[in-house]
Amino acid sequence: MKHDQTSSAAETHTQIMTLEHCKQLKEEFILYLDVEKKLSLHTVKAYDIDLNQFISFWDNLDQESKTVLPVRQLVERYLLNLFYKKIDKSSIARKFSSFKSFERFLKKKGVVLDLNLKRPRIDKKLPVYLSVDEIFFLLDSIKDEDLKSRHPIRDKAIFELLYATGIRCSELVNIRMRDLDMAGKTIRIIGKGNKERIVLFGDKAQQKLLAYLEQERAMVKTSDERLFLNNRFQPITQRTVQRIVEHFRIFLKVERKITPHKLRHSFATHLLNQGADLRAVQELLGHKTLASTEKYTHVSLEDLARMCEKIHPFNKMNTKKKRSE
Repeated sequence: MKHDQTSSAAETHTQIMTLEHCKQLKEEFILYLDVEKKLSLHTVKAYDIDLNQFISFWDNLDQESKTVLPVRQLVERYLLNLFYKKIDKSSIARKFSSFKSFERFLKKKGVVLDLNLKRPRIDKKLPVYLSVDEIFFLLDSIKDEDLKSRHPIRDKAIFELLYATGIRCSELVNIRMRDLDMAGKTIRIIGKGNKERIVLFGDKAQQKLLAYLEQERAMVKTSDERLFLNNRFQPITQRTVQRIVEHFRIFLKVERKITPHKLRHSFATHLLNQGADLRAVQELLGHKTLASTEKYTHVSLEDLARMCEKIHPFNKMNTKKKRSE
């Protein structure tokens, strides 16, 4: 009997939840994600945008719908509206995740939405990556003066480090001097969910970093300073790193979009192509589950299929037959 009363109270609470109350709870939720859950700034911002868009949708409804419809129905109407607008499935799926997280948070506050949402099925896209030859061309063939940058040595070090370690752009800009072990060629990375891991880099990346520290970077005063700085000796932003990486695109003979994340894809794919253990790559990338890393094995299998088609004796024999005909 007591359980029924609790459920009834929760349902009533859901029915009378106002727009202003929702706004207040949303702010508490965002603070909770940032302070308690310690999610990345990018993730917190994404949740905030998703929920603000729903609140805006609710606010623009006619007065009767705005005040009479229960929150569950409002959410369903909002998501249905996104489908009608033909919003990208991956964007809608993210909004579903935002609502599910918000729903769990509200439950702790005594507000039960009981949304029962099912994420839309997303077509899996294989990661896009650069070939080994393209990477080495960009790392070894470009002169400092060709980059048209105030800090070409820094820019080369950034490009080299992204590919050498497979770290995320957000992780690179947050590297502090104390995280860097030049002798051991390792970096302590604080990844998603405040999870710590150690990544490795090789001799070439070490040389690029040493050149940057000796020739372009201001003298290090404290170990708390960020590794990569801008013209004003402030930590560089993710957008700056994206622009730096994009600039390397002009040196390729074919039109290819290059982003920090494509360098991460290239790092993982090339390691697996060389026979690296899947779990080792998972650890280096900082993936929470092995499933996130497994997508790179599909890319590797595609490469193998193309290679077999090109060099397998049977296929060569078929090519000769066609020529003779």
